[in-house]
Amino acid sequence: MKFTKPMMKRAWIIAAFAEAVLFATANVAMAGIAITPHNLGSTGPGPNTFSGTAAICVFCHTPHGANISAAVPLWNRRLNTPTAYKTYNLLGTSSLVGAVEPVGSVSIACLSCHDGTIALNVMINQPGPGGYNPGGAPLAGTWTGPVAGATPVGSLNFTTNGATTIFDIGTDLTNDHPIGIQYGGGGAQASDPDGLFTGTLDDPAFNPPCKSTIDGEPVWWVNTPAGTGTCTRREKTDLPLFTRVATVGVNTGAEQPYVECASCHNPHESVNPTFLRISNKGSALCLSCHIK
Repeated sequence: MKFTKPMMKRAWIIAAFAEAVLFATANVAMAGIAITPHNLGSTGPGPNTFSGTAAICVFCHTPHGANISAAVPLWNRRLNTPTAYKTYNLLGTSSLVGAVEPVGSVSIACLSCHDGTIALNVMINQPGPGGYNPGGAPLAGTWTGPVAGATPVGSLNFTTNGATTIFDIGTDLTNDHPIGIQYGGGGAQASDPDGLFTGTLDDPAFNPPCKSTIDGEPVWWVNTPAGTGTCTRREKTDLPLFTRVATVGVNTGAEQPYVECASCHNPHESVNPTFLRISNKGSALCLSCHIK
């Protein structure tokens, strides 16, 4: 077949368009947190940003001088004490089977912003030289948000800016989904074989979790309808469970899977509302764990 100049031009246009679409898609994927509300720097999309830096990661992470009490990577914020929080089990809910640990693990890192007690712009190691303060200090700059033009101070948080919303959940967690709770009421533990859990969860109204062993450590997750449903490896759309050593409840002293904030929320992407790992259309996220 002989290609004419118009045909070649049309093919070139189609190829260029396809390349542009792929490039744009890749850029959106690579942008990650940059295009989410968790980008609090001057390049953030809002609603809360600070003019003091164009950096993104620094509001949560630092490569040097991190909080060594945090069980999350290179955390750049002070943490509240676990006893500062009231947890869901204090309600005495009759349907609650799993034991609830004091707030810790990855959830306490989320709460270092979302409990509203520490300003969003307070960090341990600010960008640039001379910004290290182990007690935390506010980043200078202009606040753009519910009170545009306000100067950030140590007490600046969601509440004092007139933006009291569900995102400022406070230290009373009794009206929130349990965190630091044994998955399925307990029963799964590190000695179980890898793959789909075939033992008995203390609460049978939960789907069995998957388990893998990585570098000698147990890793658990729950499959979702958005993935392939296999237990060979955790997929991006699956719900991670977090390993903790039980101090209360079933199999005390054993490493077990726990539900934490980041089980349902992915802090680095906001493809779905409120950073949910998958769409909750038809309660798909809820029903990934709960059998109802």
